[in-house]
Amino acid sequence: MTDLRSRLSDGGVHLLDGAMGTVLYERGVFVNVCYDELNVSRPALVEDVHRQYAEAGARILETNTFGANPVKLSSFGLDARTVEINRAAAARVRAGIAGAHLPSGVSPSSLHVVGAIGPLGIRIEPWGPTAEAEARGYFARQVEGLVAGGVDGFILETFQDLRELAQALRAVREACDLPVIAQVTIESGGRTSYGTGAAEIARRLEDLGADAAGLNCSVGPAEILDAIEAMAAETDLPLSAVPNAGLPRTVGDRKMYMASPEYMARYARRMVEAGARLIGGCCGTTPEHIRRMAETLAAEGNVGDQAEGARGPVNGHVAPVAQDAGPVPAVNRGARSDRLPKQADESDRPSPGSPAEPVVKPFPLGERSPMGRRLADGTFIAALELVPPTGWDPAPLLDEARRARLAGVDVVTIPDAPRGRARMAALPAATLVERETGLDVVAHYACRDRHMVGMISDLLGAASGGVRNVLVVTGDPSPAGPYPDRTATLDIDSIGLTNVLHHLNRGVDPGGHPVTPPTRFVLGVAVGQHAPDVDEELRRFRWKVEAGAEFAVTQPIFDPAAVHRFLDRAFDEEVLDVPSVRRIPILAGLWPLDSVRTAEFLHHELPGVRIPDVIMERMGIAEAEGPEAAREEGVRIAIEAARALLPRVQGIHVSSPQGQVELGLEVVRRVRLVRERAAAVSTIPGGEVAPTGRSTGASGDASVNASRDASADVPTGGGAG
Repeated sequence: MTDLRSRLSDGGVHLLDGAMGTVLYERGVFVNVCYDELNVSRPALVEDVHRQYAEAGARILETNTFGANPVKLSSFGLDARTVEINRAAAARVRAGIAGAHLPSGVSPSSLHVVGAIGPLGIRIEPWGPTAEAEARGYFARQVEGLVAGGVDGFILETFQDLRELAQALRAVREACDLPVIAQVTIESGGRTSYGTGAAEIARRLEDLGADAAGLNCSVGPAEILDAIEAMAAETDLPLSAVPNAGLPRTVGDRKMYMASPEYMARYARRMVEAGARLIGGCCGTTPEHIRRMAETLAAEGNVGDQAEGARGPVNGHVAPVAQDAGPVPAVNRGARSDRLPKQADESDRPSPGSPAEPVVKPFPLGERSPMGRRLADGTFIAALELVPPTGWDPAPLLDEARRARLAGVDVVTIPDAPRGRARMAALPAATLVERETGLDVVAHYACRDRHMVGMISDLLGAASGGVRNVLVVTGDPSPAGPYPDRTATLDIDSIGLTNVLHHLNRGVDPGGHPVTPPTRFVLGVAVGQHAPDVDEELRRFRWKVEAGAEFAVTQPIFDPAAVHRFLDRAFDEEVLDVPSVRRIPILAGLWPLDSVRTAEFLHHELPGVRIPDVIMERMGIAEAEGPEAAREEGVRIAIEAARALLPRVQGIHVSSPQGQVELGLEVVRRVRLVRERAAAVSTIPGGEVAPTGRSTGASGDASVNASRDASADVPTGGGAG
């Protein structure tokens, strides 16, 4: 029996199988079922699909394990059975082959079984919170089961993130020396969702050490053919082409793949001519597609069964040889005549799949925007949040921004579709405010309901329009509100997007392509001091800092002690010894309450906000004296929170309840007075306020007390004052 590695390198054309899910669905298995678990619960059904592909002409068959990793299996409560399911899957293929009626002279032992491994379904670092080693551990559990099942090799398929594929391949290499076919999926236009083109895919897969490289899924044969031609010019590796049966169309309530077996067969021939040596089918393909592909290739001498033990390629393509021309060396149609041999030491090169090195140095923080200059200089920042309008008329927003500028606000911030209501988008609103008022603006940008490519497009457009400051948030699940049919998606979270923007500032996109000139974003993130799992929030905050965050904004503060505890742990000196973690400026979130009802709403319905009972009681007492007294008490509470935190924050971020901008402006005015009075008496030893907004003394208590003493006579206006 020829081993799989020899078969891959013999220069012949070899046929893979087609889709598993398509056939199982046609047999009545609904999409809410774990198809991988069917290897255990319905073995005969899975074996019969493999049998049909073997009889159709497939000679390299995949296990039914595309989603059989612990992450995807966990959604069905099956992660503990990862090894069992994968081991059983290999046995199902062997049983299917054993039951197949193969051509005379073709032994079941001449067919090969490859363990199919797909993406985890989560983003890994630097675009997501999952560490590379953690991802490799997930893949290792799947590899363990497939090796135990006796596979002849592996096929890593439908990957877009080459960093993730690298971890899957590494997991295989750490477990065994079996050959690996590595396949990436591209979108219309010939690139992955990360922007990686076919030629670069070929180079990276070769650098990773794959035994064969190729493309599968996503698009139909025509675009796969174009990409294979580009790959063939870049690598000597055997190439695989495994397209979908065209693009799906919605027919009724089903997705139908419309490419016929005849059409797929014609393209199989063209892919061989382009340099592909492994041909198969992905979504929408059936045993009939594979049968027609086998017949077409065999008729042209490209593929055909030989008796076991025959000399030469098992499924070889024999090129015509001129008479008396002498021996003809084996030719790989995809060979590059100009490809240089690898050097012995390539340790100074970026690892395959990793973001490229910066094209240019990033702009210094102080030169990116007025806010960046304040952050770099340690200057106090007073920010006011303005909610964008529900319509398209920007006039109300611009009027509020002009009032804020006259009142001495340093920067306004614009939230992104707050509370799930459709409003003017934050990025264009920020562009309008900056252009019409000259104010510096921080645009909030939520990751939820957007995919990464769309986010990059949005933010590149915003950069072109002059937006420089971005507060990156993951985004809370929004209530349906007036849109009962809305859905929610999350491609990458705030950690991942911060990392994307950090690299754009250094002139490179996630696909490793140059962005010239680099962007000039000042990157902010949110901090949830009252998160249900504070340890997890601390980890995420440190990851955000590591990803490139340059300032952070807390959730609205009504319990300053909770913020002190959070920052004490976040900026613990032992943590700061880690090179990737640094102290960044903090803006204290302030929300002047205007009523008990608002306080109750924030406490019970706004994630991450907690209002102590004593604050609720104070608002109740004040509201009994009238609305003005309630608003005044809300401002007073906000000032007290700011006063308690001024020694260790570099600014404030003030929200205005229900668009009451005057309340927010009053908080900004009074906080400035507090700071002025505190500065007048800040000569207490150890109590000077450092440029970063944190105390330079051992504890900062003296500075806190000085602030309180100096602000005791700050005017509070009418009402309860």
